[in-house]
Amino acid sequence: MEKIGVLVVAYGARETAMVDVFTRSRKYEVQIFIADKQKNPFNVKKAAKHLVIPDLDVEKICQFAEANKSDIDFAIVGPEKPIIEGIRDLIEKRTGIPVICPKKQYAIEASKVEQRLLFEEITPEANPRFKVFNPKDYNDVTSVKKAVYEWVDELQNQAVVKPDKPTAGKGVGVWGDHFFTKEQMFEHFMSNFQYGTVIIEEKIDGEESSFMAFCDGKHLVPLPDTRDHKRAFDDDRGPNTGGMGSYKDEKEYLPFMTESDRQNELNIAQKIFDKWSTKIQDNTALRGVPLYLAFMHSSSGPKILENNSRPGDPEIINILPVLKDDFVDICYKIIDGNLTKVDVEKVATVLTYKVPPSYGGYADVFPNRVKKSEIDTPVDLAAAYSLSHKYGERIRVYPGSMELRGNKTFALKSRVVGVLGIGGNIEEARQISLEGINAIKGAALWSRTDIAAKHHIQKCVEHMKQLRTQL
Repeated sequence: MEKIGVLVVAYGARETAMVDVFTRSRKYEVQIFIADKQKNPFNVKKAAKHLVIPDLDVEKICQFAEANKSDIDFAIVGPEKPIIEGIRDLIEKRTGIPVICPKKQYAIEASKVEQRLLFEEITPEANPRFKVFNPKDYNDVTSVKKAVYEWVDELQNQAVVKPDKPTAGKGVGVWGDHFFTKEQMFEHFMSNFQYGTVIIEEKIDGEESSFMAFCDGKHLVPLPDTRDHKRAFDDDRGPNTGGMGSYKDEKEYLPFMTESDRQNELNIAQKIFDKWSTKIQDNTALRGVPLYLAFMHSSSGPKILENNSRPGDPEIINILPVLKDDFVDICYKIIDGNLTKVDVEKVATVLTYKVPPSYGGYADVFPNRVKKSEIDTPVDLAAAYSLSHKYGERIRVYPGSMELRGNKTFALKSRVVGVLGIGGNIEEARQISLEGINAIKGAALWSRTDIAAKHHIQKCVEHMKQLRTQL
């Protein structure tokens, strides 16, 4: 077997899944060098060298790459922060190691306004109505309030408030979820506006899918659709989170979608890529996953909610373990500019996250369910791992926001551990995922119980049927 070295810039379970598929390669002996946000127990075990960089500072990551460049053939980056801050530009300039992620200039998730303007130019039919509010354009609170209220009236209150860039404010807010009156909406708006530009978009009624595509800079290679569950609690209630779990069907599209919906997604993504890439002289600049599009399927077709310039967490976890192609080969083709196809097994996958009481406001909503004595208790994954004797490769346990202290692992503040079930259909995959989740012992962790549940999927199917009658 050919021996190669890979640098993985890691944040959570998404990168644990990358490490997993690399080390399961049947063609290559892969040495993993990991620049990690925390001392992740899985990554520590699998890595040839592991360095904790809590803030994922790009200079420190680059120094780690420089120190090991003779043993590293390429690097891959999962989290958005180092991508936005130019980790690829820095590593490639100083070490010559090819990096799989877009260059800094084209990591457009750094600006929601930049995204909207790009999509308005290329595919306006898929762009929700929006208006940009820049603090430089207003002299006082009264004038900006008048402009905001006029725009929200035009949207008939169906508004989504988004800061252009990550801020110290309240982040994205949705009418009917985070605020219910103009006064509440404006308070949310100002919490972001005091730090910079804010965009107010039309709220779209529909069902959401996540679309991702690998890219070698020249070709866009679509991956199967996934569905992310962002709301904290069952029945899609509670605040938005980074994602409590996700699923993919055995088909390339989701149960509530049609082949036509999928084709519309493909057409929109390809149109964006074709027109965007013609503006870019460097045909390697979009390497990685430059289009991770959140689509809302509405009565007037798919609309783009947002785009990210990285693999989805958790959505890419649903796909990596069921790639037919060796992931190392895929990465080499991305770097060489000749990736034209990716084969994925025709199976369903369901990923469920287990998280700490503080995540998603669980401890506030359900204080009686949290045993304080268990909060700082080590997390015991042994029983979950042992399910591989029953399910083989159809179950994967991916530690995320966990920290190794001595020989024990402890939960941190974000999504602690994800369990992926792989099955012939969604329900089979879901049951495997839930069995793994329920086998995790120790610390006071919790999870949603309805990720990819039949009743939830059927609700989505019925909703889309209703919307299609409005076409």
